[in-house]
Amino acid sequence: MKRLFGWALLMMCLMSVAVQAQQENSEAEAVTDEEIEKFASMKDSVNHFMEVKQADLESMIKDNEVFDVGRYNEIKEAWGDDAKLAEINITDEEKAEYQEILDTKNSLSDVIKERMIALIKDDEVLGAATYNKVNAAMKADPEVKAKVDALIAEKTSARAPEEEGDGA
Repeated sequence: MKRLFGWALLMMCLMSVAVQAQQENSEAEAVTDEEIEKFASMKDSVNHFMEVKQADLESMIKDNEVFDVGRYNEIKEAWGDDAKLAEINITDEEKAEYQEILDTKNSLSDVIKERMIALIKDDEVLGAATYNKVNAAMKADPEVKAKVDALIAEKTSARAPEEEGDGA
């Protein structure tokens, strides 16, 4: 699970590096509060989407009808080693179910990346130019980064009570 978040963060960092390389020769323009707000909203939306997908994956494991969490962990430790899989007496049904979980887990990085790119490209949500501008300003000015980070944290905190009420 931590690996999924690591991949998602790595992709976001890689996108940031690419954006920085494109704007390296241009001066960072001053960003408006509205642009910072849009950027923080987009990041919060991506973070929330990632949390939902992570919860879905956890449910897929916890609520599995083929094996329980303990058996999942046993299979996970043996996966990739045919001798260990034979030793734990894995069934074809368990193999298929574990592979389905792995496929879902592996596809999440792409799904999250696609979601983020779609939000960045959507001019009504953020727009690529605004994304690049705010991202460059965050790299150039620690105060802008702190402001964006604070807004994201605020949005996450505001969202948390709603989710508890929903039973999520």
